Amino acid sequence: MDVKAPRRPPRLLLLTSAYFLLGELAAACKRLNVPHLLLDLGAKEMDAELFVRTLREANASFRPDAILTVNHLGVDREGVLQALARDLRLPLVSWFVDNPEFILPVFSGADPENTLILTWDADSLNAVRALGFQKVSWLPLGADPERFRPGRAGRPEWRARVSFVGNSMLTKTARRLDAARPGPALLAAFAPLAAGFAATGERNVRAFMAQSRPELLPELDALGVERATAFATAVVWRATLEYRLDCVRRTLPFAPLIAGDPGWRELLPASPGLRLHPEINYYEELPGFYPQSDVNFNCTSVQMKGAVNQRVFDVPAAGAFLLTDRRAQLETMFEPGREIALYESPDEASELLARYLADAPERKRMGQAGRARVLAEHTYEHRLRSLLSALAEHFPGRIGE
Repeated sequence: MDVKAPRRPPRLLLLTSAYFLLGELAAACKRLNVPHLLLDLGAKEMDAELFVRTLREANASFRPDAILTVNHLGVDREGVLQALARDLRLPLVSWFVDNPEFILPVFSGADPENTLILTWDADSLNAVRALGFQKVSWLPLGADPERFRPGRAGRPEWRARVSFVGNSMLTKTARRLDAARPGPALLAAFAPLAAGFAATGERNVRAFMAQSRPELLPELDALGVERATAFATAVVWRATLEYRLDCVRRTLPFAPLIAGDPGWRELLPASPGLRLHPEINYYEELPGFYPQSDVNFNCTSVQMKGAVNQRVFDVPAAGAFLLTDRRAQLETMFEPGREIALYESPDEASELLARYLADAPERKRMGQAGRARVLAEHTYEHRLRSLLSALAEHFPGRIGE
């Protein structure tokens, strides 16, 4: 009986950026002995000739099997990278950990045959396919359990009964609305649209407007792709602001520590015991921050109607206790009530905060169970293995041969 020799690990060319996931993926490659090269294209835009030369030199010296990026960072809107990847027979893999519907529409020159889109939100798979991409897979977020682990030292001022780490979305909303430059009818409808979008199960802003305010669609479409996308993003960010503010207000009776942007100072009323902290650095500070709280509170962005965010993995990885809002995809990854605590609504969040603050043994037990699940299924090594499997599935005969 002939035994086929095992395929070699694929060689990955990682386009680097300031986004945190590239470092995690590189570390996972190292731990799994996957050959990889971090290619730093620089913070500034590179002219097309230098860009092509840099990529060709990396291809000649490293001989990668695929190019990997996050959120299409490093991919130019004119399609130079896509054309070069096709010419070099290198699949382009882009892992989206933000809404791909806010990013992909502004890129021209897409090559669906040579592009694999991975998305952290299973609910966005059909939307990505509707944009013309044929090779699409679900890849949720994960955690680095070496960085986020029990016992990391934290600052004394981080000690809190309840804490929340997150952006208020105040400035982000304003910037997207400024970029959209909507006409008077859209501007007048902006706040009601955001409130309605938050309350619906619809994920797509344009589809929601077609149902609720169809008379606004001509004005929306007249903005063009980039400005219409900016308006849709602003609607989602404003909806997130209102929802997040409602949730965070439920922590105020428990003297919370809120870490984030200056927008919280404008949004939150004065409250006894409330402490506001500047933004926390993900790498240097956050691993030591989570273990200092009895309850780490989480409320998910409205762009994620079913998906879960980074805190859902990092807090349990740190062995800490998390109370988060229910999302359908979470229940496929953790066991609610045993590994993670969920609230159905802001009203229930208040009740559960009081309950879990009074039950230290349950918090400890759940934190330990949550970390065990992360170690078993949700590290970046797990995600890298899934990524490589998706790459082999969608590009048979081209990867690792």
